[in-house]
Amino acid sequence: MTMASAKILVVDDDPAIRNLIIRFLSQKNYQMESAHDGKTALAMFEQFNPDLVILDVNLPDALGYNLCQDMQRRTDVFVLMLTSRGDAADKDIGFKRGADDYLTKPFDLQELENRVGAILRRRREVTVTEQQRLIFNHLAIDPTRREVTLHDKLVPLTALEFNLLHFLACHPGQVLTRSVLIQEVWEYDYVGDQRVVDVHIGQIRKKIEIDASDPKLIQTIRGVGYKFEDPARENNDFS
Repeated sequence: MTMASAKILVVDDDPAIRNLIIRFLSQKNYQMESAHDGKTALAMFEQFNPDLVILDVNLPDALGYNLCQDMQRRTDVFVLMLTSRGDAADKDIGFKRGADDYLTKPFDLQELENRVGAILRRRREVTVTEQQRLIFNHLAIDPTRREVTLHDKLVPLTALEFNLLHFLACHPGQVLTRSVLIQEVWEYDYVGDQRVVDVHIGQIRKKIEIDASDPKLIQTIRGVGYKFEDPARENNDFS
């Protein structure tokens, strides 16, 4: 799949916004479909199998956050939340529910295209060196199958959470700044609040750490960023 041939589903109850996005992105050779409410969106999602969903938060019959979770339970689809609700608390909810990015209305079409392109670039073939399965005691990260297991049990991660954890784990012991993580994992110069990194790290910790409030694997380097610590190297007990 080339980036330009990617399939995008636009879910918004405002026909003017739907038509504007569809006309604009169709000119970029994306395959486009749309839906005006949650029920139609889920039906179209099953039929169209999109690579990316541009999803409004407030729909007549559903909350976009819940749709985001539901869709990502079915596939590893990317989700760009598009909404007039732009305060930090709303963004936190969106990211915690699995959104890959968040764009507030009114929005610039060129900015939308940049965000869409950046999100879709994350779905790339892994190189031979990146295909290596990473083992850290009872934690295993398999980049080929895009699966993480802990004590042989599958850990449910969103596509973005997996990418972030995998990148950190590929650089054990290395302190990585938020801006580096955004550049490497989000794959574009994120102009918004860098706290988006903190939100996703928090979600990953809840799933892989024994005690998320006292993390051993993903450590915070105050004022700088984060570091993935190999427990075997530190002789920490994760049994």
